[in-house]
Amino acid sequence: MKKVYLIGYMGCGKSAIGKRLSFATKIPYYDMDCEIVKKMGMTIPEIFEKYGEEYFREVETEFLRTFRDEFCIIATGGGAPMRKENREIMRRTGIVFFLNAPFRDIWRRIATAKKRPIVQRSTRVDLEQLYNERKPQYLQGGHFKVETENRSLRDIVDYISFQIRRLKGDL
Repeated sequence: MKKVYLIGYMGCGKSAIGKRLSFATKIPYYDMDCEIVKKMGMTIPEIFEKYGEEYFREVETEFLRTFRDEFCIIATGGGAPMRKENREIMRRTGIVFFLNAPFRDIWRRIATAKKRPIVQRSTRVDLEQLYNERKPQYLQGGHFKVETENRSLRDIVDYISFQIRRLKGDL
């Protein structure tokens, strides 16, 4: 059974689009970070602090390998596609949509985010550099690059829904 993956940098709209896409298509939606938090009984910052980033990345890979065998939508964490193995798992087990938002739009959304430890401890320049470092992996991971600039959530959901319906026979 295939999955629909939403990938992209933090603040690009994965969760907002995932929830609306689920409502529009009646396909179950899961947020990878939320599922990991439930399983571990700890917040993402607590996991990072107690076990380190490498451990967390292993947990993400394990999630991709073992999560429910059902047709569903999964919003990944922003760092999940950085591992080649994760990109391969997603491309093999589903259809991957890279939500491509310009950094200025992302910055507007995340600048005051209290629940994003990386934002709290990084400068705008640092976050933009990380965005630029990650973008090639997002491009490699995605079957579709979805431009979000100047498009409403509804327009984006309609586009992704159309692609899912079009490809359903292949999924």
